[in-house]
Amino acid sequence: MDFKHTEDRRMLGDSLRRYLTDKYDIEQRNKSAYSAPFHDPGTWQELAELGILSALVPPANGGFGGEGFDISVVFEEFGRALCAEPMLATLLGLNLLCRYEQQELVNELMAGTRKVAVAVFEPDNSDSLTDLQTTAEQSGDSWLLNGTKSVVYGAPTADLFVVLASDGGLYLTEDGEVAGYAMIDGGGAGQVTFDATPATQLTDDGVADVEAALDAGRLALCAEAVGAMDVLLAMTVEYLSQRQQFGTVIATFQALQHRTVDMAVEVEQCRSITTLAASKLDTPERARYVAMAKNLIGRGATLVGEEATQLHGGIGMTWEYAGSHYAKRLIMIDHQLGDRFIQQQRM
Repeated sequence: MDFKHTEDRRMLGDSLRRYLTDKYDIEQRNKSAYSAPFHDPGTWQELAELGILSALVPPANGGFGGEGFDISVVFEEFGRALCAEPMLATLLGLNLLCRYEQQELVNELMAGTRKVAVAVFEPDNSDSLTDLQTTAEQSGDSWLLNGTKSVVYGAPTADLFVVLASDGGLYLTEDGEVAGYAMIDGGGAGQVTFDATPATQLTDDGVADVEAALDAGRLALCAEAVGAMDVLLAMTVEYLSQRQQFGTVIATFQALQHRTVDMAVEVEQCRSITTLAASKLDTPERARYVAMAKNLIGRGATLVGEEATQLHGGIGMTWEYAGSHYAKRLIMIDHQLGDRFIQQQRM
């Protein structure tokens, strides 16, 4: 990674932070994150115009990023702003479509004119790519999909689905019956049912590529957690510096100082291992290092979220206080794309 590329990434992060600070406050976030379509279409289009989506795509496919550090820069800023736009779904979809030379679709996704969702996991198999029940049957020059996929990120607004079937093949379809909903920490997901749904086969052996895309998604979640943890720690320190008990600012209490120091240590450990995982994303060691990062993030983010809630007291549980939403998001990140216990088995 040369210095010029480092500077480019820093400028990308600074631009995204300024945009989200100016245009995406917590009130707007909560208003859009929990009501259909579970994101703000105007914000999404502006992100595309800023080139944020293109930062997830390699230069060979018309973007200007696509590496582990590019993903980390973008998603750390999303975590700082608690942004609920369907960026994870887009990252997964772009990662796979770039592998299979779907350039026209990639261009439309980067421009924000279309949205994609990757349908992998199923109601009875929420963490594994084996023993899937969704089938693909060839019918002339096309394929017919049958089955149900669960917790499909970005499904409520997707007009394109990349589907992993039981035969290990990857299929592309524009159809599917979507039952969309807001996730508990905001943002949209859905259950997608395919009933003799016409599709195009991308490959007859896509499991390894899906795992690689999921690892890119796991790295993104780690970076998002680091951004959210950083903000929540600062909010907690500020609150302790203002809150008084028995006429004394509680930030002077040694026991509380120790707890905030523990939180700061967790943030820096998580930041370091996310950086390490980003450096390994395009190497043969990818899976192990991403699993290590996701495992540590699962533990560290949960600790920071819970500690922040306790140190805030009652206000830390209220909807009106932004800290409660950060804490909820941090705890839920552990459960996305395989929790800490599943990652431990992959290490």
